[in-house]
Amino acid sequence: MPEEVLFKSESVQSRDEIASYLGSVAEKLEQGGSITLKAGSESVTMDPPTRSTFEVKAEREGPAEGPGELSIEFELEWDENSKGAEGGTGDLEIE
Repeated sequence: MPEEVLFKSESVQSRDEIASYLGSVAEKLEQGGSITLKAGSESVTMDPPTRSTFEVKAEREGPAEGPGELSIEFELEWDENSKGAEGGTGDLEIE
């Protein structure tokens, strides 16, 4: 299935700025509201269902020997025609 990017933003920010942004997303999820992503003149509004697939991934990209690029990725995923995901692979803990 081909992927269509509806919105993308990438910028260098402080840890505090990133935490504030993630906190805003968390508040919207807790309230059950839509989430609008904006950057410049681009924006997209999405309405995650009550249950979604939540993926957390830690990656290292680069050569096997030597320094690479590290990342932590958070992803919410749901079927456009579904009310929410079922199942899972276990309880996620972030310490």
